[in-house]
Amino acid sequence: MTSSPAPRELPADPSAASPLHTRRAALRQGAAALAGLGLSATIAPAASAEEAVLDDKPGRLKGKVAVVTGAARGIGRAIAVAFAREGADVMGIDIAGSASSITAYPAATMDELEETGKLVKGHGRRFIAVKADIRDLDALKKAAAQVTEKFSRLDIIVANAGIQGFKPLLEMEDKHWHDIIDVNLTGAANTLRAFAPLLVEGKSGGRIILTSSTQGRHGSKNASAYAASKWGIYGLMKSAALELGEHKITVNALVPGLIDTAMTRNATRWTEAMKEAGKQPSKQPPSEEEVIQAQLPHMPLKVPWLKPEDLAPAAVFLASDEAAMVSGSSYDVTAGDTAHFI
Repeated sequence: MTSSPAPRELPADPSAASPLHTRRAALRQGAAALAGLGLSATIAPAASAEEAVLDDKPGRLKGKVAVVTGAARGIGRAIAVAFAREGADVMGIDIAGSASSITAYPAATMDELEETGKLVKGHGRRFIAVKADIRDLDALKKAAAQVTEKFSRLDIIVANAGIQGFKPLLEMEDKHWHDIIDVNLTGAANTLRAFAPLLVEGKSGGRIILTSSTQGRHGSKNASAYAASKWGIYGLMKSAALELGEHKITVNALVPGLIDTAMTRNATRWTEAMKEAGKQPSKQPPSEEEVIQAQLPHMPLKVPWLKPEDLAPAAVFLASDEAAMVSGSSYDVTAGDTAHFI
């Protein structure tokens, strides 16, 4: 497979470009270094009382607790790590296994979920890993009980977990339809039903973010189940915003475009991307380079797909106090692809 021009790469350590990183570097260099906070250094585990003070650093989510589903990798991991960087403790939930036989990409693993935990803890925050299927409401309610027991509060819910599959509507088997709808839409509703009561009981408001998709904003050939599930997220989001507003709980949707994850980086998704662009691949499956060349003319910001980390800033904003008056809305992060539809 040929190499591709990729969107901008983030630092291997997401904290490497943060003010916290430079402050720690300055502490290690002594008081004289405080005048030159541009020093580059590797963050070591906090070992002194002086560094421990940094646990009290200001952050937009300082002292908050978040639950993120689909946290083992991709968008879920990027959001969990960004929340930790802003001061939040995190419960990460993932099935960490196969959710359906219809998917054309490898399933997430428990090792990946644990890696998310390491990244969260690397920012000095607590992490609880929960292996659970979001279609199982009882399992999610047990996880909610763990939040109460371990963290004593909940402030943010991110219903992000989802799957994707392609099949023409007239050729679709029942399993294809039900697996996608049950994971993406029913699973999101279950997440709210299990965890939102904690926000209400806390009487301090809260933030709920549901991950939709651009494919929930328009028809999608050979992906009717997926488009329907993501379109349904909008109805769920707006209804929840109306119901929970009186409790000072905001509910919004985060709308990713094509993101560089296992869900999109596979032959099936590439073939569908070529069709969407009106191109015929020279071979099956199409090469990565062919997909990129087919995608770029239609992308205003001229990137074939985004990185999961590109979604994180919008999620942090929607989870923060700054978004206290934002509810019932959708936030698109699509490299400009949103310009093609209403």
